[in-house]
Amino acid sequence: MSSKHAPLNYAFSKATNPFDALLPVVLTEARRRMVPLIMLAAAIALLGLIVGLLWPKKYDAATTVLVQESSIITPLMRGVATPTGTKDRADIARDVIFSRKVMNTVLAVGGWLKSHPSALDQDRIIEGIKARTHIKFSHGNLITISYYDSNARRAYVVTNEFAKLFISESLASKQRESRDAYEFINSQVLAYQRKLSEVQNNLKRFREEHPDTSPGSDAANTARISELRSGIENARIKLTEEQSQASSLQAQLSGQSEITTVQTAQGVYQAQIAELQAHLDKLLLNYTNDYPDVISTRHKIQDLQQLLAQTQNLKPAHDGTAITPTALGHTVRFNPLYQNLHNQLSTLQSSIAATQARINASEQLLQSELERSKRIVSADNATAELTRNYQVDQTIYQDLLLRRQNAHISMELDAEHRGLTFQIQNPAAMPLTPSGLRFIHFGLAGIFLAFAIPIGLLFGLARLDPRVRSVEQLELATGQSVLAVVPFYPTHHDLRHTNLQRMLAIAMVIGVACAYLVVIWLRHEGIA
Repeated sequence: MSSKHAPLNYAFSKATNPFDALLPVVLTEARRRMVPLIMLAAAIALLGLIVGLLWPKKYDAATTVLVQESSIITPLMRGVATPTGTKDRADIARDVIFSRKVMNTVLAVGGWLKSHPSALDQDRIIEGIKARTHIKFSHGNLITISYYDSNARRAYVVTNEFAKLFISESLASKQRESRDAYEFINSQVLAYQRKLSEVQNNLKRFREEHPDTSPGSDAANTARISELRSGIENARIKLTEEQSQASSLQAQLSGQSEITTVQTAQGVYQAQIAELQAHLDKLLLNYTNDYPDVISTRHKIQDLQQLLAQTQNLKPAHDGTAITPTALGHTVRFNPLYQNLHNQLSTLQSSIAATQARINASEQLLQSELERSKRIVSADNATAELTRNYQVDQTIYQDLLLRRQNAHISMELDAEHRGLTFQIQNPAAMPLTPSGLRFIHFGLAGIFLAFAIPIGLLFGLARLDPRVRSVEQLELATGQSVLAVVPFYPTHHDLRHTNLQRMLAIAMVIGVACAYLVVIWLRHEGIA
């Protein structure tokens, strides 16, 4: 018997089951399993209806803020004021909108605080708001803020509040930034002003303690040293010349006689003393006792006085009789050449003494100036460092003064909301219809699946069930024609059961339709 059914099963497995062969089977199975299929379809339709009702609505609201950087005042204030750039504002937009201060205000405006949530619940609500908020930058100066919520009015209110808070917080942040910059620069100006005063006082005190460090001291010292050295060299050359002349005059004077006639030595010495005394009186009229010529003349007078005293005390060498001096007659006179040479020699000797004294004094002055030069060089480093610090601080101070003025102008511009401004280009509007998947989508999907799933199950059953359920399947499987078919004759009980199933199926269909109609009416009235 198994050998007889093997070709039939093999034929069933190899059969292609075209639609015309499956359709009678599907219709037959549909009549047999009407109630389960209708129940399954009703369950699917009601499930779609319930999911559509429970699915959260998504109302989108968006607003666009225009950041205007160009204005009539911008080119006028270029280089003087420093407005905040558009890119800077766009970079901090997200931080401004998602700041705790803004979020706390949004919680109050959106009505989340009415239930008095805890701090942890507030953080969760804020994270949800951040997840539903999107910020988009376009065209370099447009900031689009979008937010979606299950409540249309709350979506509108929150989006509108986001735009207002973003503008107000951005302007306030911009004002704080300008004010902080001005206050910082002003504090630096005051600090450098105190520093400049301190450095200036230190420089003044150092110059008072070191007079040689006054401006131009180095050049004056160098010129003085050069002048003294030149004077010493000239004086030494002059001294050499005068000494040479004195030697020559001394040689000439040794070959001349002092007088031309006989006369006493006492008279000669007295005449020379008188002449030198007259010359000394002339010198004292113009010079002090320390002057070299005065000192030299005094020494000469003292020498002549000693010679005069010696001649007066002379005694006879052999016979003990004193020599009686003879008075000079009217015709006796001194040798003029001798007197002239003697006068020139005296003058040269006085000049030599004066030149030597001048050299000594110049050398002392030169040594003093050299010591002063060393002090100037040692003090120049400290003076240069103090001066350099003062100049650097002065440069920075002047730059800070200019920057403070610019910062003050920028602060005034920001206080008056000029320069960089914000404007709501597209205000938020109340969303009338939700976006995304809505109730109608789930309702239509439920109705479609209520038909598609049962029909798909019937076709799958007809396709995969190996039993022969129609004449067409049998002929297709065996390749032979069916001669006769024994029909099924239902009994009265079968007919009553079938009618009952049909009424139950119709009731379920009507119930599902009524459920849909009631829900649609409730949503239209705004109740559901």
